[in-house]
Amino acid sequence: MLALLCPGQGAQSPGMLQPWLEDPQLADRLDHYAEVTELDLRALGTTADAETIRDTRVAQPLIVAASLLSRHALGVSQQPDVTAGHSVGELAAVAIAGVLSEEDALRLVRDRGRAMAEAAGARATGMTAVVGGKPEEVEQTLERRGLVAANVNGGGQVVAAGTVEQLQALADDPPGRSRVIPLQVAGAFHTEHMAPAVEQVRATAAGLRAADPTVPVLSNADGAVMRTGVETLDRLVTQVANPVRWDLCCEQLLALGVTAAVELCPGGVLTGLARRTLPGVETVAVKGPEDLAAARDLISRHAGTGGAQ
Repeated sequence: MLALLCPGQGAQSPGMLQPWLEDPQLADRLDHYAEVTELDLRALGTTADAETIRDTRVAQPLIVAASLLSRHALGVSQQPDVTAGHSVGELAAVAIAGVLSEEDALRLVRDRGRAMAEAAGARATGMTAVVGGKPEEVEQTLERRGLVAANVNGGGQVVAAGTVEQLQALADDPPGRSRVIPLQVAGAFHTEHMAPAVEQVRATAAGLRAADPTVPVLSNADGAVMRTGVETLDRLVTQVANPVRWDLCCEQLLALGVTAAVELCPGGVLTGLARRTLPGVETVAVKGPEDLAAARDLISRHAGTGGAQ
């Protein structure tokens, strides 16, 4: 049973789309995505530097476009048995599940990125990964500093979000036996700091047509399988200012009987987590065209071998 996973913000890297554009059909598709997002995705994915693509307005559409592009590059007719995306990766996942067209998913992520960047600009905020440490001590430390566990990723990783002052206090005095790693994002996403962005995203979502999923797609809110297009779209909107529970998504993947997972471009982060959160599940991270053969092999061996409920 196969899961198709879509990475979230922070997975981007300079030049990540360069090798894909050697295929003229993929290059044309990216140019179409660029028209929809009103961004020069070709330049952003090939020559832009790390600071440029760290901008939320850029990073979110770029990551979703990369995931959708690599999905087309796979070129396999078999659908995954379930799909899920981390944070902004949910928008790629719902397009794969047939809830939104690719164009509508890109319009939504375009406006989502703009709204969240505007909200982030109101105050200097950010996010820091906390790896290791006793869960209760990590929780108490974040609470003491006024930070929010904005991403609970499982495998001993929590992402704290808050003001730069709060994050600096965490760095100066981290929980015992933990490492703190500042993330390359521009705001405290999935917290109350993003509340101003929710209504802007909701306004865009109101103009989109959402179909019921043709493939089971999981919600970041609680790992639940989303049953209708209306529910899925509503959850995408509210998720902007609420924590990502990737740990619960992983628990759901195991409960559904997933045996393999392919992480779309820019792959690596979720498959890295999978080594700790999805024991026994075979994985492939699609970072470039050189990974397509391994991904296709995994899909041929695992897709359709179980039934997500």
